[in-house]
Amino acid sequence: MAALFAAGACRARAYIARIRGGSARGRSGERAAGCALRLRWLWRTVSRSALSCALALAAVSPAAAQGWPAKPVRIVAASSPGSGVDLVARVIAQKLAEQLGQAFVVDNRAGAGGNLGAEVAARSAPDGYTLFMGTPAHAINAALYRKLGYDLLRDFVPVSLATTGHYVLVVNPSVPARSVRELLALAKARPGRLTYASAGAGNATHLAGELLRSMTGVDLLHVPYKGSGPALSDVIAGHADLMFANLTAAMPYIKSARLRALGVSGGTRAESARELPTIAEAGVPGYNVSAWYGVLVPAGTAAEVVGRLNSELARALRAPDTRARLAADGADPAPGTPAEFGRLIQAEIATWAKVIAQAGIRPE
Repeated sequence: MAALFAAGACRARAYIARIRGGSARGRSGERAAGCALRLRWLWRTVSRSALSCALALAAVSPAAAQGWPAKPVRIVAASSPGSGVDLVARVIAQKLAEQLGQAFVVDNRAGAGGNLGAEVAARSAPDGYTLFMGTPAHAINAALYRKLGYDLLRDFVPVSLATTGHYVLVVNPSVPARSVRELLALAKARPGRLTYASAGAGNATHLAGELLRSMTGVDLLHVPYKGSGPALSDVIAGHADLMFANLTAAMPYIKSARLRALGVSGGTRAESARELPTIAEAGVPGYNVSAWYGVLVPAGTAAEVVGRLNSELARALRAPDTRARLAADGADPAPGTPAEFGRLIQAEIATWAKVIAQAGIRPE
């Protein structure tokens, strides 16, 4: 089974490398067309491998799956306590413990842009007692880094998407723009003069800005920070003009008028801020960047465990008290099938590989 995922993953890495190389040599129309063709091939190849793996997984019935869970379950979150993914993981852990009568314990493994926690989870026994919270950072890292200590497609099996969330495009109140369209017009009138802060080069808050640049042709000056907190503080202070910020983190400053919100990044409006349009609605059709979180397990985990966990997650995420708690943190429950979550991960890797290649982004 792992070999089936590995075959698709190896081909995906090879084509991402070719996309990077093509970007470095030039950006002619011919190369752009070739890039699109290669990305479509990547999608088809990895999708076929994922389907084959799912069929193989469904065929096994190891005795180890009987009676799961028989002991506490660890949920690895590749971030520090209090982060968005940590908050979601803790809500899930509490609800699963109530439903299944076993402790679910969040294990925070922050570091290396999310790669440390992913490596810890990937190297864990595939016995159903280690879960991993995947985030956009892990899809980005799969496209950004030439070498990692794990392979997101080969070393994990998707269980379910858990939540979707939003980044919000905010500007300092001194910026003379009250809508996305006005901001784009201002950027075109002042090429290279508007600064956008991010939590670091290659971070989702950086790539959200790069996607906006590539889709609109505006020239914005990127200013990377060491974390989202310092970046947001400098936008509030007026040292940077704008940022794609976590909606939950930015909302207090939006409500106090210390920041002006122009739109949310996802494909639908945020449940916790229905008054804010999506960026697609506000002037950039097709723009969609979701702050999603989902559950994966190490490759080789029994199909029965994956199926049981998927159904229990869906039950937990649809519970009214869970929905209320997540909404307070700006997260929308979004349970689905393992296959659906797998396709989302593949699409995210392909999308960010293209953005990274076009922008010439390199890991710090």
